[in-house]
Amino acid sequence: MNIAVVGMGKIGLPLAVQYAKKGNTVIGIDINPKTVELINKGLEPFPEEAHLNEYLADVASKGLLKATLDYTEGIKSADVVVVVVPLFVNDNAEPEFSAMDQATVFIGSNLRKGSLICYETTLPIGTTRNRFVPLLEKQSGFKAGIDFNVVFSPERVFTGRIFKDLRRYPKIVGGITQECTNKGVNFYSQVLDFDPRDDLTKPNGVWPVESAESAEFVKLAETTYRDVNIALANQFAMYADKIGVDVYEVIESSNSQKYSHIHQPGISVGGHCIPIYPQFYLWSDPEASIVRNARETNSQMPKYFINEILKSFDTLRNLKVLILGISYRANVKEIAFSGAIELKNILIDLGAKVFAIDPFYTEKEINQIGFEYEEDLSKEFDAVILHTNHQEFAEIDFKKFSKGTKLLDGRNFYPKEKVPSYIDFFKFGNLTKGEY
Repeated sequence: MNIAVVGMGKIGLPLAVQYAKKGNTVIGIDINPKTVELINKGLEPFPEEAHLNEYLADVASKGLLKATLDYTEGIKSADVVVVVVPLFVNDNAEPEFSAMDQATVFIGSNLRKGSLICYETTLPIGTTRNRFVPLLEKQSGFKAGIDFNVVFSPERVFTGRIFKDLRRYPKIVGGITQECTNKGVNFYSQVLDFDPRDDLTKPNGVWPVESAESAEFVKLAETTYRDVNIALANQFAMYADKIGVDVYEVIESSNSQKYSHIHQPGISVGGHCIPIYPQFYLWSDPEASIVRNARETNSQMPKYFINEILKSFDTLRNLKVLILGISYRANVKEIAFSGAIELKNILIDLGAKVFAIDPFYTEKEINQIGFEYEEDLSKEFDAVILHTNHQEFAEIDFKKFSKGTKLLDGRNFYPKEKVPSYIDFFKFGNLTKGEY
């Protein structure tokens, strides 16, 4: 089978490698010449994805995967086209479709009869049928559902563990017609393998749903549910701070109930999923007040931590603040929509001098993102904020911090008994002074 994957990013490239590992001939299409060059040399263009380096080197050496900048080369011979082009929102929280539209136009212009088009990029509900299918038909002159097939099948993986997640989570497929769905199910059944799971309602594997809209809804429901749940946990934590109780104890006890599941609170919710996809849902369902309120709560968390610093200092002007970790989540190199950026921007606007350290970023990279780099913890900092709970931060020597340093733990990462009493320690949702 000949497969084209459009978008050789942190999701698209591992998918292309997975398809090639199953013996298919795969062409990866990307707009970045450096990415294309590295892939064709069998070298991963970004680090930290488990097994990608070895798998990529293997399939590239066998000629099963190559990359190109040319849509014509990739699409004209493809039996299946998988689209994994990023989709973000603009300053008005509206989806910015330009990159996806352009990719769809190029695909339609080179489409051949009988092809299957699989959109995996998370989309607002109805986008596949109402936006992309007309573009494909206009450019190709073909009729969707008759001359070619279209499905939506959301990616459900985390960077850093994609190959593991591909085996763990059911693959949802919904087409614009029943025949399209059948074609999609057949394709993914050939290119994916699944681990058996006793906790699912039916055997793990490829799960067809009623329509492309149903499949789009699945991904938005998953991520929006998490955003709402995290916002609830953050509100619990803010109230716990007021009344002096340990919110983590509350959450742990609540989660002992069979059907209860409350996420832990945190300083920020970043990445491509949580800050963005609920806005896709709101774009489809603008009356979803609970979702809107949750998004507003989570987006305000950096300001909550800034206000906590201001409880200890009259002003932030000329204060030296160190941020531990700028990635949006632990143990990955990914800064997309990271709360560390918002923290930096607010602190600088208020006159503070902001430093950062992150084991996944070089001094040059940290400086380019707008922080001052500082790895010497013995330097005098007025405040230190644990933003990302990288494993490397677990064994920090707190004795290096100056007396009276304000240490804010935004991830429930440090046991309070390990922090010296001369440090002004604040753990979000967990009283650290006085008696419980």
